[in-house]
Amino acid sequence: MTSVPTSDGSVHPASLRRVHAAIAFNFFNAMTWQVALGTPMVLFAEKLGASAAAVGLAYSFVFVLTPIQVLSTAFLPRYGFKGMMLSGWGARSLFLLPPVALAWMNPGPGSGMVWIFIGSLFLFTFFRSIGACAWQPWMNALLNESNRGRYFSLEQVASGIAGVGTLLVCWYSLRVMPLHQAFLLQYGFAFIGSWLAYYALSRLPDAPRPSALPLATVVRESPRIVAQPGPFRRYLVIGVVNGVAISAIPPFCAYYLKVVPQLSASAVVGFTLLQYLGVICGAFSIRNHVDRLGSKPFFALALVIYILVATFWIGVLRGWTDGLVPIGVAYFGVGVAASCWASAANKYLPLVVGTENRTLAFSVQGAVTAVVSGFSPAIWGLFIKGHTDAPSVDVVAFQVFFAVTIACALFVMVRVVRLPSNARVGADRALFGGVNLRAFRGFTYLASLVLPAASEPASKDGKKAEDA
Repeated sequence: MTSVPTSDGSVHPASLRRVHAAIAFNFFNAMTWQVALGTPMVLFAEKLGASAAAVGLAYSFVFVLTPIQVLSTAFLPRYGFKGMMLSGWGARSLFLLPPVALAWMNPGPGSGMVWIFIGSLFLFTFFRSIGACAWQPWMNALLNESNRGRYFSLEQVASGIAGVGTLLVCWYSLRVMPLHQAFLLQYGFAFIGSWLAYYALSRLPDAPRPSALPLATVVRESPRIVAQPGPFRRYLVIGVVNGVAISAIPPFCAYYLKVVPQLSASAVVGFTLLQYLGVICGAFSIRNHVDRLGSKPFFALALVIYILVATFWIGVLRGWTDGLVPIGVAYFGVGVAASCWASAANKYLPLVVGTENRTLAFSVQGAVTAVVSGFSPAIWGLFIKGHTDAPSVDVVAFQVFFAVTIACALFVMVRVVRLPSNARVGADRALFGGVNLRAFRGFTYLASLVLPAASEPASKDGKKAEDA
C-alpha cells in the first residue's frame, strides 16, 4: 500500500496514498455499526424492556430514513463531500452517549428508559443518513481506474476484520460480565470507534464539489420512472418483495432466542457472528462467479436458502426441531443468502437502468426498496409482540411471519426465472466496496443524486470506470 512515485516526483495514479485514511475509516466505522445497528442493539433494547414492536421500530430506522439521505444529496454542491460527511458523522457520534449513560445507570425494564434509547437510535440514524449521502460518490471522485479495484478490496478486508473483531468483543463481554457492564463496554467501544472514524474522515482530502440533480427534477421524474412499464419496474418489484421478506429476520430471530427459550445474550451474539461469517464467505467467494455465470443463479440460491431457513424456523416454533447447532447453521445460511442476493443485485441493476436519468433511477431503486423494506420490521413487530407487559413473542404470529417469507420468496423466484440473463455482460456494478458486507442494508447507498460526471471518473475511451 505504499505510494509509487513517478519520474517527476508526483504520486503514481495507482497509489492509494490519498485514501489511506478511508481504509482506516471503514475499519473504525465497523466498530460502530456492528453495535449500534445490529444484534447488540436488539439485546440492549430487550434488557430495557422493549417489546417486539419497539424492537421492530428501532431496527426500521436505518431503512425508512433513506429519503433523508436522498434529500441531503442536494446540499453536496454547497457544503462538499467532506463537509457533509463530517457533519453527519460528528453529530451521530453524540447520540451514542445516551446508550452509554443508560448502560451505566442500569435501569429496570419497566422504567420507560427504553424510549430514550430508541429516540437516541432514531437521531443516530437520522444524522448517519445525512452523512452517508456523500460517502460513495466521494470515494469514486478520489479514485481512478488504476486504484479503484485495489482500494475497494482493501476496504472489504478492513470492514470484515473490524466487524468480526467487534462481534467477538461483544460475545466475550456478554459471556464474562454482568449485562449492564457488557453493554457499557460495547457502547463505549462503539463511541470510540465512531470518533476514530471521524478523525480518519478529517484526514481525507476533499474532492471538487459535485453537481446534483435538482429536487424539482427528482419530484417530477421519480413517479414516472416507477410507473413506467419495463425491466426497471419489474426488477424494482423483485427487490421490494425480497426486502419485505427478509429485512425483519435478523432482529426478530435474535429477540425470540433471548425472550422465549431464554438463551444467554452471548449465545445470541455468537449466532450473529456466524451470520456475519456467512456474509463474508459469500461476499469473497462468489464475486467472480457472478461475473461469469450472471446474477440469476445466485438470486435463486439466495431464495432457496431463505425458504429452507424459514421452513426450519417454523419447525423450531412448532417444536419439531431444536438444538443450537441447527440454529447456528440457519444463521450462517441467512448470511450466505444475503450476500448472494446483494452481490447478484449489485451486478444486475445496471442492466435494467437505461442511460437516461441513470443516477435518479439508481436512487429510486435504493430509496424505494429501503423504505418499503423498513416498514416490514415495524409492522410485523406489532403482530409478533406478546400479550404481556414483559418482553414476549406471539409464537403463532411468528410462524405466520415465516410462512409469508416463504410465499414472498416463491413469488420472487417466479419473477427471477423470467429475468434476462446477464452472464458475461461486462463488469459494471451499481455499488462497490465494503457495502457487500452490509448485505441487509447495502442498497441504501444507492440513494444518491450526485451526477455521474462528479462521482464516476471516466476512462480514456469515455466509458465509466469499472471495478478491477
